[in-house]
Amino acid sequence: MIALLAFYLFATVTIASAVLVIFARNPVHSVLWLILAFFNAAGLILLTGAEFIAMLLVIVYVGAVAVLFLFVVMMLDVDFSSLRSGFTRNLPFGLMIALVLLAEIVIAVGAQQAGPVLARGAAAPAVDAVSNIEALGTALYTRYLIPFELAGLILLVAMIGAIVLTHRSRGDVRGQNANRQISRRPQDATRNTRPVSGEGVTL
Repeated sequence: MIALLAFYLFATVTIASAVLVIFARNPVHSVLWLILAFFNAAGLILLTGAEFIAMLLVIVYVGAVAVLFLFVVMMLDVDFSSLRSGFTRNLPFGLMIALVLLAEIVIAVGAQQAGPVLARGAAAPAVDAVSNIEALGTALYTRYLIPFELAGLILLVAMIGAIVLTHRSRGDVRGQNANRQISRRPQDATRNTRPVSGEGVTL
């Protein structure tokens, strides 16, 4: 029963937040509603028993993609003075959203322990002693080891190519010579002087 209630809760909040992403006038608010939609989508995936996919959704999309969207939006010419002026007015609504997220996290943990949501008439899956993450890791590092390593090499080559293409040497910039700095003697770097009072130091 708790799994069914959690499903309807996550589905409702996901649809509502997706609609608010479209109809929000402030782009920053749109990105925040998008993050809320990602969290609830991860809760729906968690109810199906795919905890690894739910974790990837939170880490990759919320922790990287949505934050990148937020940075790009914040780099635009947005009038934040009007946003700060309404902070006190919107504080109760923000606290309500935080409480809803906290309640969803608690419900998701309880629903995940209760089991995945099953359709009517569907047979219960066989209980396996190996978790999804362990099974995925076993398949990834045994059967699909070569494709996994090839994907890593392709990403490495793409990263090196992006660095090479964007790196440009400038002639007006004086580079750092580490060997010259390390081989310099202390007496060449400092000079002891005894200036007379009132005359200062001659450079």
